[in-house]
Amino acid sequence: MKKLLSVLFLGVLVFALAGCGGGEDPAGDNAGGDDQLVVGFSQMEMNNPWRIAETESIQKEAKERGIKLVYTDAQGSTAKQVSDIESMVAQKVDYIALAPREFEGLAPALDAAKEAGIPVILVDRMAKGTPGEDFVTFIGSNFIEEGERAASWLAETMDGKGNIVELTGTSGSSVALDRQKGFVDKLAEVAPEMEIIASQTGDFARADGQKVMENLLQSQGDKIDAVYAHNDEMAIGAINAIKAAGKVPGEDIIVVSVDGTKDALNAIIAGELGATVECSPFFGPPVFDVIEKLENGESVPTEIINEDRFFDASNAEEFVDSAY
Repeated sequence: MKKLLSVLFLGVLVFALAGCGGGEDPAGDNAGGDDQLVVGFSQMEMNNPWRIAETESIQKEAKERGIKLVYTDAQGSTAKQVSDIESMVAQKVDYIALAPREFEGLAPALDAAKEAGIPVILVDRMAKGTPGEDFVTFIGSNFIEEGERAASWLAETMDGKGNIVELTGTSGSSVALDRQKGFVDKLAEVAPEMEIIASQTGDFARADGQKVMENLLQSQGDKIDAVYAHNDEMAIGAINAIKAAGKVPGEDIIVVSVDGTKDALNAIIAGELGATVECSPFFGPPVFDVIEKLENGESVPTEIINEDRFFDASNAEEFVDSAY
């Protein structure tokens, strides 16, 4: 039956598709039984609250729907992620949900899944390929819009003037590229006098963000008026560095970021973080909704964009208790 569904799915792609835990669980062949659906989830890493929340969401939803989940953690390695996916293909899972480490580099894994007739769903990041051919759909946020919203808030808050340092995410990832593009383009549109005087990667990690910010404070000193961090973890690292340098975050240096974590909302309440654009990590329901539709022979769009909120001093207290 599962092989038949895979064949039917490929037909649906051709004719109908137009248009953001625990340890690894390397289950063996037919681990879910002949009638139980088996879904592989390839996580890129588990080094921050956002990734943990994403993994837990998918694990919880799979359990609630009675679906066997084969879970792997690439530990920040694209090569390992390719190997993880090839292992899932060898295990003959029915579907693969993939959170790509990088935009480039995953072609061998996608090719292997395609050759085996296993539908791939990209979650939270894009990978190089053609939607509807190399993967079924992308589910995630509009990363360019996230950058735009951060730039608009910062420009308004600072009256269109000031020097900014940018802490970027994983080099080569679609999310880092898009958040940078959205921010830079919107800033040029609404505040051409504002300038990004330095841009360095903090790899989406708190410790790396703090280290990079320490170096920038040493090299740029009082020139820095604001920080744009591609995620909350780096923003909090930057805030720690700002305080260690004897400056006051939120007063001497304004900080804006993306994600909407509990730590970020608490930092807003404390007056240290100016604002954060939400990027929801709760992918469990939409991923398995897509799988359910495919199982029923229905078509799905090749892109599903989450609706994300914006948090600042006006609403952080309202949402902090429900944040992750």
